Amino acid sequence: MADHQEASVTLPSDPVSVSSARRYVARVLTEWGLAIDTEFADSIRLIVSELATNAVQHTFGQSPTFTVDLRLEREEQLHLGVTDSHPRWPRRLPAAVQQDNGRGMVIIRCLAKECGGRLTVTPTADGGKTVWIALPWSTLQS
Repeated sequence: MADHQEASVTLPSDPVSVSSARRYVARVLTEWGLAIDTEFADSIRLIVSELATNAVQHTFGQSPTFTVDLRLEREEQLHLGVTDSHPRWPRRLPAAVQQDNGRGMVIIRCLAKECGGRLTVTPTADGGKTVWIALPWSTLQS
C-alpha cells in the first residue's frame, strides 16, 4: 500500500447526500482494507452520517455543497473531513432531555474518542470550515 492515499467527493447540500456520503466512505475504506462488518466501520459510518447531516442542516442554504475528504497516512492514521462553506463553526449545545436534535457533535466526539481518535475544526480559504476526525488505522483494523 502507498504511504499516502486520498479520496474526496463533493455532494449537494441535500438530505439525500448523507447516505451517498456514507456509501462513498464505506466503499473507499473497503478498498483500503477496512473490514466493513466491524464495530469500527459502524462507528465511521455514524461519524460520516452525523458530519454530513450537520453540513446539510446547519448551513442554512449558505453552503450549496459539502465535501468529504479521506486521507490515509502510512497505514497509521485515517483522517476524515467534512467541509462546508458556512462560516459558523460547530458549537456545543446543551442536550436538553426533551430536545430532538443538537447531539451530533457529542456523538461524533464520543465515537472518535472511543476509537482512540480526536476531532479538530480548521478554517477554509473561502471562510468555511472542515471538521476533521483523526483515527489510528491500526485500531480500525482490530
